[in-house]
Amino acid sequence: MALSVAVGEVLTPICLAGPTGCGKTAAALAVAEVLPVEIISVDSALVYRGMDVGTAKPTAAEQAAVPHHLIDILDPAQSYSAAEFVRDAQRLAADIAARGRLPLLVGGTMLYFKALFDGLSTLPQADAALRAALDAEAAERGWPALHAELARLDPETAARLAPHDSQRIQRALEVIRISGQTMSALHAATRKDGDMKGVDWPLFSLEPTDRAWLHERLARRFDAMLAGGLVDEVRALRARGDLSLQLPSMRCVGYRQVWEALDADDFHDLRERGIAATRQLAKRQVTWLRGMPRRRVIACDGAQPVAELLAGLQRLLG
Repeated sequence: MALSVAVGEVLTPICLAGPTGCGKTAAALAVAEVLPVEIISVDSALVYRGMDVGTAKPTAAEQAAVPHHLIDILDPAQSYSAAEFVRDAQRLAADIAARGRLPLLVGGTMLYFKALFDGLSTLPQADAALRAALDAEAAERGWPALHAELARLDPETAARLAPHDSQRIQRALEVIRISGQTMSALHAATRKDGDMKGVDWPLFSLEPTDRAWLHERLARRFDAMLAGGLVDEVRALRARGDLSLQLPSMRCVGYRQVWEALDADDFHDLRERGIAATRQLAKRQVTWLRGMPRRRVIACDGAQPVAELLAGLQRLLG
């Protein structure tokens, strides 16, 4: 299918989302074959250097074929927020458009997409003492218990989080204890007041109609990661001595499970735990997507999802 854009035309950035393993990278590269795109990664794991196998990072050849942005920009000891992503993505999109190319935002970190579309609300600053207290509570009661507490106080936020998503559970409870208001209520109030500066960029979403289809792909993908050296990659990261499971980078799916296996020196159920965690991630991603009515859904397990995406782009670009 041939697509074209007028010389000098300024194009609205296009977003392509979907759960892990749905084929976003292949679809984005197919778009790049027919349109002058530059890809902006919307992935909280791809920002880290040295984390290649477990993130299914685009290969060197793929990155050489199409300009990619927001990949390998941080050390795993650092953190990266949704606010930083929005700032960087909007700046990069403007720069790409100024070069006469199409910004294509691709990824599965739905919090980043939500922040991009809805803008950023004013939430209280982090409180180190309160976070330490929450960590102590979690050490005594476990993160699932704190997740259950959050579900009572802020069911909307809790529904999007896994019971072991310590970073986000901690932040949601921190917001409640500092402000007396829930994170979902603060977001809703800010949207109502119109203070947030979101964007209205088209969103295409690759979603499976058959969960078993995606589950099979995720199992094969995790097997490929294990065969490709995921354990050695995590072992090398651990050997640095400055990383821990408290860091966002090491809490990424796959990395956490391998780290825990290395801690226990027990790998007998690593494959099963890794696949289960990946499936849970995909389920949460689809839940986020279903809360985005702007999205244009394409069945990633359909007969020709890439052709359907290109046809959608053709209609959009005229």
